[in-house]
This record gives sequence, C-alpha cells and structure tokens, in this order.
Amino acid sequence: MNLPNSKKIAVVDRTQGKMISSWSVSGSQANYPMALDETNRRLFVVFRRPAEMQVLDTATGSLVSRLPTVGDADDVFYDSARRLIYVTGGDGAVAVIEQYREIARLPTRKGARTSLYVPEWGKLFVAARAEGSDAASIFVYRVTAAASSTTR
Repeated sequence: MNLPNSKKIAVVDRTQGKMISSWSVSGSQANYPMALDETNRRLFVVFRRPAEMQVLDTATGSLVSRLPTVGDADDVFYDSARRLIYVTGGDGAVAVIEQYREIARLPTRKGARTSLYVPEWGKLFVAARAEGSDAASIFVYRVTAAASSTTR
C-alpha cells in the first residue's frame, strides 16, 4: 500500500487486514501508482518527483532497479502475459517497459494520465479530458505480441 506523504510503502497481510511492515523509499517523492508481479516477486512503484519507476523485491523491499519514466504518472499496469509494464503519464505519453528498460513511448494528450488495462482484451484505455479544440476522448491502444508494434 502506498503512503506517499510518509515516503513509505506499507506491507499488508491481506488475510488479517493488518500492516506488518513498511519500506522507506529514498531519493524520490510522490509515489502513487504501483503494480505487482507476484510470480517474480517484484513491485513496480512509480514516482512523480523525479519521474521514475523503482522496482522492489517483494521479499525484502530492496531496490532491484530504477529508471526514468513519463512524468505526472497516475497509473501503472503489469502485463504478465507479455511481461510488459505500461506507465501512463499526464505529460502526454504512455511508457512501455520491458526488462526494466523503456522500449516504446506512445503519445497521448497532456493531462491524460488516468487509464485502465484490460489484459483479456489486450487493450489499454487512456482517458483524455477536453483541451482547447480537442474534445474529451478515450485513447485505445491494442497490445500485440511485440510491444514495439503496440498501436492506437
């Protein structure tokens, strides 16, 4: 569970509904979106200041990797079938990450940071508010076998 004001991540026992530990995050602020790769014991935490993703080992809370990503991030999803991570940022882009490196940056619209990934459909939906002469809309990205061929 994210505790951005405390600069921590709470580890919660879901059965008991109790916090059993907490991990401090260092060097970064505004940790908001998180995604879990339960199989490989990895937690993906995205920060807004600076715009980066940290990969933590869920057994120890230790830092595995960190990399820059899109700014003003609001959502992150782990696609276990393709082993890809999608980070949606309000600066107008979606970062597609594989093996802790960005392999694609897909354009959206400034402020479009709320998204939903539906793995059964292989689609990422990104909400874009009305901006200037552009009407409010939903960007739909279809994820194919190779992330580099993700289309809008």
